[in-house]
Amino acid sequence: MSDNKTLVLYFSAEGNTAKVAKEYAEKTGADVFEIVPEVKYTAADIRWTNPLARCNREQIAGKEVPVLGKVENFDQYEDVYIGFPIWYGQAPRVVHTFCKGYDWKGKKIHIFATSGGSGIGKTAEKLAPSVPGAEIVDAKVVKSADEI
Repeated sequence: MSDNKTLVLYFSAEGNTAKVAKEYAEKTGADVFEIVPEVKYTAADIRWTNPLARCNREQIAGKEVPVLGKVENFDQYEDVYIGFPIWYGQAPRVVHTFCKGYDWKGKKIHIFATSGGSGIGKTAEKLAPSVPGAEIVDAKVVKSADEI
């Protein structure tokens, strides 16, 4: 892999992660790709205080969540930043599903998460099985692109 191309992947439920991801990509000149579920989340779907909300059912059951689109020429990227809101102490299931569709060997992953109050916890460890062969360099909760 030459030129050390960088990709910023993100899933955003309410726009917070999207804002951070886009600002970071613009600041660094990285390519950017939004992870989009086939069935978009509604406000009711992400109301985590409701035990029956879609986000809770997916997380607890470890469900696959079908996604739209693919990153073209994924093999050209060496550094991949993956951003998402923390759901149940880890990446939302849609992120896991997306990641399973790619070859991660030799990639360096930087995880950044947005959160209303949770820390990063074991997010990196929980995402690792979905990105086999990658080196997870760091994982942190951020509020802005300057913190990545």
